[in-house]
Amino acid sequence: MSAVPFRTDAEVTSALPQAVEHLGAGGLLAYPTETVYGLGSRPRGPEVQALARLKGRRPDKPFLLLVADRDMAEAQGLAFNESAIALARAFWPGPLTLVLPGGSGRLPDTLRGPEGGIAVRWTSHRGMARLVRTLGEPVTSTSANLPGDPPAPGAEAIMQDFAPAVEAGTLLVLDGGVLGNSPSSTVVDCTRPTPRLIREGALTLAELRRAAGRLAP
Repeated sequence: MSAVPFRTDAEVTSALPQAVEHLGAGGLLAYPTETVYGLGSRPRGPEVQALARLKGRRPDKPFLLLVADRDMAEAQGLAFNESAIALARAFWPGPLTLVLPGGSGRLPDTLRGPEGGIAVRWTSHRGMARLVRTLGEPVTSTSANLPGDPPAPGAEAIMQDFAPAVEAGTLLVLDGGVLGNSPSSTVVDCTRPTPRLIREGALTLAELRRAAGRLAP
């Protein structure tokens, strides 16, 4: 099975039905984002477990969610406090991941991090935002690499690294071209009234503070 072209608007339009059907059947997806290539699934318990097995990831290390807008995050029961609202308004869609409380009963607890929240990002990758919107629910996300390796720069490397899953038809690869050495998203924990910077990535702490002032970490 070869990778599905996913660069131009026309290619995205053509790929959407196949990708949505694959995810809807419980399949796993490799896809480009605004930062690095990701691996994902629907946010259902068995599918998240299958993703963890594919990635060789420890069960206590959760995945984040890609959403198509803030409404989709809130529809999953995730709650935005004052800081999360300010940061989302300033940087979404974009490379900012917010760890939010809530989601109990709607999202699998395997997505919950040690601080009790679930990490979520409104992706600014136009193709992936369209896919998530068409699917009608978030897509889980983790960088497309084997443990200890750097993220794969393109579809070809993913096809090699995860060849058994590709050949078995469980992993569908969307080819968004070769991505540059983009840093990962910046992660801010908004589970408590005072936000906390977990990881500085594509957005610097200074940028967060410039945009959100006292509501920034």
